[in-house]
Parts: sequence; C-alpha cells; structure tokens
Amino acid sequence: MIAPVPATPPPAANDRLTQTLLRHGLRQTPVRRAVLAAVSGKGYALTGAEIEQEIGADVDRITLYRTLKSFEQNGLIHRVIDDTDILRYAACSIECSSQAHFDNHVHFKCGTCHHTYCLSQVAIPAVQLPGGFQAERRDFLLSGVCQFCQPV
Repeated sequence: MIAPVPATPPPAANDRLTQTLLRHGLRQTPVRRAVLAAVSGKGYALTGAEIEQEIGADVDRITLYRTLKSFEQNGLIHRVIDDTDILRYAACSIECSSQAHFDNHVHFKCGTCHHTYCLSQVAIPAVQLPGGFQAERRDFLLSGVCQFCQPV
C-alpha cells in the first residue's frame, strides 16, 4: 500500500518561521506558522480580525487568540496601542524574548490608510515622572500621514 502524500510539505529546518518558533521554544503548528507569517509579513500592526482574515476563516478563533497570547508572552509579538479601542499586534524585534521585550519604540498612526506602524528606529523619549509614580508600560503614538499616503 502506498502512503498518502501530505497536503503541504513539512517546514524546512532552515525556514525563517521554523527558526523563529524554535528560538522561542514553541512547537511548529500550521496556525502558529500562519499567524507568524501574517504578522511578520506586514509593515504595520494588525487586529485579531485582520490576522484571522489573512490566515483564513477556517481557523478556530480560540486557537488564534491563544496563539496571539502565547506569541506575546514569548516575545514574538507586542500589542500596539493607537487612538482606537481595537487591540493590534505587530512583530517584535529579534532581540525580544519571554524575559524581556525591547520594543520601546514609537508607533505612528496614519490618518489616511489607518495603519499603525512601528517606528523601531525611533526610541520613546525619556520621561521624568514625579515622586511616587512608577511607569510599567511606555506607549508613544504619533499621528499624521505615512510615507505611502503622502501626496505626490
């Protein structure tokens, strides 16, 4: 009897997605690979609904959100805060891990295309807090028109 051929070939050991998941100690699953590809393949932050649309509607929503939570806990993605109440996710820098996120950078919300971009090259400026205050999170959002929406 001939063994059935898998629908998709197994990921190559040197594949970028495989290496990223291995580096963060996460198992290779089709959903994890699809979510990682969706988030890292865009230059801007995505909502959970946009990620779901990107990877296909046949993915269980609970599995998707568990994957996003796991990725955030393990330093693969970070939450992006913008001027809406909608949670967005963006890929972390390569230096991030479950122990430390190094994503203290500025985010930029375009008023034309409504995408929120990570400006990793722009650090959040130091802020001197008054006595008795202790910051636990640093978010810095600029808004305007992105380079892709600038008039010619």
